[in-house]
Amino acid sequence: MFHAAHGYERASGPEVKEPGTTPENRVATAVAPATSDLKSAARAAGKATGRDAYFDNAKYLAIVLVAVAHAWEPVMEGSRATRALYMVIYTFHMPAFIIISGYFSRSYRGKPHQLRRLLTGIALPYVVFEVAYSLFARYADDPSKPISLLDPFYLTWFLAALFVWRLTTPLWQTVRWPMSIALAICVLASLTPDIGADFNLARVLQFLPFFVLGLCLKPEHFQMLRRREVRLLAVPVIAGALLFAYWAAPRVNLSWFYRSRSVQERGWPWWSGLVVVLVLLACALVLSAAFLALVPARRAWFTMLGAGTICGYLLHGFAVRAGDYSGLFESQEWLGGPAGLVVLTLATAGMVTLMCTPPVRRALRFVTEPDMKWAFRQDPAERGPRR
Repeated sequence: MFHAAHGYERASGPEVKEPGTTPENRVATAVAPATSDLKSAARAAGKATGRDAYFDNAKYLAIVLVAVAHAWEPVMEGSRATRALYMVIYTFHMPAFIIISGYFSRSYRGKPHQLRRLLTGIALPYVVFEVAYSLFARYADDPSKPISLLDPFYLTWFLAALFVWRLTTPLWQTVRWPMSIALAICVLASLTPDIGADFNLARVLQFLPFFVLGLCLKPEHFQMLRRREVRLLAVPVIAGALLFAYWAAPRVNLSWFYRSRSVQERGWPWWSGLVVVLVLLACALVLSAAFLALVPARRAWFTMLGAGTICGYLLHGFAVRAGDYSGLFESQEWLGGPAGLVVLTLATAGMVTLMCTPPVRRALRFVTEPDMKWAFRQDPAERGPRR
């Protein structure tokens, strides 16, 4: 089993659902035509669905980093370099995902069709996969493992958090100083030990500023990140972060990156712990900007996979957990060496890539993108005029 300090039961990173009816966030329904040229297929898919290639690229690259970092967790203790890479990835990959999810939530107003999408696209997958992961853990490792929809298990926490954040979107669009209020809530949550584990509320509140930031961003902000000078600056920023992480790797408690506990629960005084929280927030913002600056804006062979990252996120955990429960990572010590880490990285990246492909997405559509018109009343405002 993995230690709690690794945050394995509190993993990160899913698909960002795009609600609404704008071209950027229209859910794709067409499948790229069969062709040997992957770039042509991606280009055709983008034209058919109206999706923004930049954001699909960002989601695909981020979900690969999420899966790879999860695979590193059980074997990285013997490698200082891998631990440093893990720290850098965990600094920005969740904030970047949350910023994008906030950006695509700008049109949310709590209208009937948006509430239906919230229930079918976020709440339903949360319930299904929370039960699935709990049963998997019960029969593969811990027969006493309870099934509780109030206490997210493993990687389902993000769906619960996204449900809460998006439901509160109209409030953040109403108040005058949304970022200041969100930062204040984040600080108070990091200094409150008695929040409780329901819906992983401590983590929901401590990541809240990134979602609110996404709500406040406009297209021109992302265009600014794509400028040549910003992209060039992102390279030394990430390189400097890697060098610092290599120095800090043996000295840093990884629980800071998961934001699932308060400062006091880590044994720190509130005032010094608060400094760490604020510094980590600043680092997360800078590295998220650097990552988003380096994401290619053009269509590539993997662009079409950005529409299926919810599948890659929800499915890769079963493979990683299976390796944990079976003792694979403990029995194969060579995986902790340089060659083993390279093999593990390539295998995990390939696995999550396959999980994001259109066939897998179609197979899971009954859970991740169900219609379920039968479950909802028709809104009178959406009915067409009668003859």
